[in-house]
Amino acid sequence: MTAKVRLSGRTAFILLLSMSSALGGAAHAETLQGALAKAYRSNPTLTGARAGQRATDENVPIQKAAGRPALDGTGSYSESILKPTISFTSPQRTLNANAQLSVPLYAGGSVRNAVRAAKTRVAAGQADLRGTEASVFSQVVAAYMDVIRNSAVVALNQANVRALEVNLQATGDRFEVGDVTRTDVAQSESRLALARSDLQNAEANLITARENYIALVGEAPDNLEPPPPLPGLPATPESAVQVALKDNPDILAAQKLREAQQFDVRAAKGTVLPTVSAFTQAGYTNYLDTLTSSATGSQINKQASAGVQLNIPFYQGGRPAAQVRRNQALESQALEREIEVERGVIAQTRSAYASWQASLESIQSNQKAVEAANLSLEGVRAENSVGSRTILDILNAEQEAVNAKVQLVTARRNAYVAGFSLLAAMGHAEADDLNLEAGTLYDPMVNYDRVKGKWFDWDFDSAPKVQSTRTVDSPAQNANVDPGLAQP
Repeated sequence: MTAKVRLSGRTAFILLLSMSSALGGAAHAETLQGALAKAYRSNPTLTGARAGQRATDENVPIQKAAGRPALDGTGSYSESILKPTISFTSPQRTLNANAQLSVPLYAGGSVRNAVRAAKTRVAAGQADLRGTEASVFSQVVAAYMDVIRNSAVVALNQANVRALEVNLQATGDRFEVGDVTRTDVAQSESRLALARSDLQNAEANLITARENYIALVGEAPDNLEPPPPLPGLPATPESAVQVALKDNPDILAAQKLREAQQFDVRAAKGTVLPTVSAFTQAGYTNYLDTLTSSATGSQINKQASAGVQLNIPFYQGGRPAAQVRRNQALESQALEREIEVERGVIAQTRSAYASWQASLESIQSNQKAVEAANLSLEGVRAENSVGSRTILDILNAEQEAVNAKVQLVTARRNAYVAGFSLLAAMGHAEADDLNLEAGTLYDPMVNYDRVKGKWFDWDFDSAPKVQSTRTVDSPAQNANVDPGLAQP
């Protein structure tokens, strides 16, 4: 990994992921890009977040409805069971129908600002959706690297067990001829038992990693390819923070929510202002030939009227002021929340950068440790053959070699995960950045543009269907690995 590249981070990452996918496809192996694409299509956290965003989109037409015309109709039929004793003109039956159309003309700015607040929250939700994508992708990358690391650790422990079994057999043979003592045999047996215990723990960790991979990706890991390098990483933590402050979706969402609260305050202030609306209404009454009065001369009554209505709220029990104060307090909370999110992103970015750098250095140190441990093991075995080293010295050297190799594969995993976490903190680890082979990417603006202008009361969507995939039929995972992974 290098911190300075000529290509932009996004372009280079796309190229490397594409190359990794192409090379992996030839061997029918899973690539990181393929795993991310599967998670993008079927991870329930992502599909659920998209559904939640579609619900947020509907707040815009809901708020717009308050400023649109409203048409109401009523109808009734009544049958007189007992006529008043002093009335000679009361009808036996009555059929009534009324209709009223109301058109808001001015609402003190409440509707306009409520719509603005809803639109701003849509933008905040879209930024949150970006953040969810980055979070899920970070989890997938970590799960992918956990499977690779834990597979290597299992292979290393299996090789260690095999070596200790051979060592125990050789020690037993030497004990039979009196070349070593019973103590040497006991030490070999003890170390083999511990190695088998370590192997069992490593196998359990691998199974856990594979099951976690299934939970995130939806399918079992199959022959995972090494991931491509992560280019475009910043040269300094300061440059990383500058990018994060501009592109991190959590910061953008907090900013939009703060703006939405400002519109809420304005909408609440509008409730103390006059409102103006136009109306028209019509009525129809039919006495169904049961009106006995000769003075009316008709069994049907029709009426219609139109006008403008002005409503001036002089006093509402203090409710408008309380609403304004509440929204002002929520705006203050949003202001503080914006700073809180910014602080968290800065800390996350700097921490990821430090972890990435430390892991890179750890890789170099552990690589040297592996080389030195292998050399030491060879020397101890040679010295033991001439009697200058004990069996315990060989056992210790073998354990040091295994530990060094485990630390090396762990450092490689940590470096990659920290590097991807750094990209995520900078806002550069989302679907648009990764060139996923998942078909057309989900665009939240498509649904928003579809629903923002809807006005028909019966314009329902079809019943929702599950988008994510279940894993109940996936087989329970095992700890089988390729023995070749024992060479980190």
